[in-house]
Amino acid sequence: METLLSQVTPAAAAVTFAVLLLLEGGWPLRPRVEDRWRRLARNLALFGTSAVSVAALNAVFLTALVAHIENAGVGLLPWVGLRQPLRTALGVILLDYTLWHWHRWNHLVPFLWRFHAVHHSDRDLDVATGPRFHYGEMTLSVGYRALQVVLIGADAATVMVWQALLIPSILFHHSNLRLPAGLDRALAVVIVTPRMHGIHHSNVREENNSNWSSLVTLWDRLHGTLRLDVPQEAITIGVPAYDRPEAVTVGRILFEPFRRQPDYWQGRLSR
Repeated sequence: METLLSQVTPAAAAVTFAVLLLLEGGWPLRPRVEDRWRRLARNLALFGTSAVSVAALNAVFLTALVAHIENAGVGLLPWVGLRQPLRTALGVILLDYTLWHWHRWNHLVPFLWRFHAVHHSDRDLDVATGPRFHYGEMTLSVGYRALQVVLIGADAATVMVWQALLIPSILFHHSNLRLPAGLDRALAVVIVTPRMHGIHHSNVREENNSNWSSLVTLWDRLHGTLRLDVPQEAITIGVPAYDRPEAVTVGRILFEPFRRQPDYWQGRLSR
């Protein structure tokens, strides 16, 4: 199963990306600010730098850790003693819930936000924003993933099932695909949708600090951080400090977390 998932997940992600790229071109949810193809090249370049970092850390550290945890029987899941597939299902739920906390901390902890702000500095929101993360954030996320694995006791198959669900979800809810409003609302009862995540990418801080779920919306409902009340036409995507083309070039944003940080919100704190 692990070998199959390791082969299927990248292929499924690539197909999902291509399909959403095509669909959002025909049925856009929001008008674009920048040239679509220039942004695509920029975001894929950023993805490339973070993918190299994650691949290296996975190869030398995380894969071995997951195997050790699985063999040692460490963590919550072995203690609970459920049989498969219930064990995998619970593991996926716990991985997704703990990711909600990581996402929240990336917004609320200033050191983490200086890296995560690169993701939010994109002046448009579409499927190409999904993999747009700074290599520093992705490096830190591998450390957090290790903590998740140790505490939860997730085996390799569980982690891969979660990733096989998570990656298409991230691409979907970052997309600029205009679904019928009723369908979007119905889906948002369970999973994160483009309209819901559009609010999260608002340049108003109060709206930006909401909708932290990545797969299922239960966690935002549970913690009272769900926002579905902002019309898409009222949203400006991005972070006010990075609202100029020269502020979001690849050369600039690769080093942005290591510079003196700007006044991100510039008065855009609430609406």
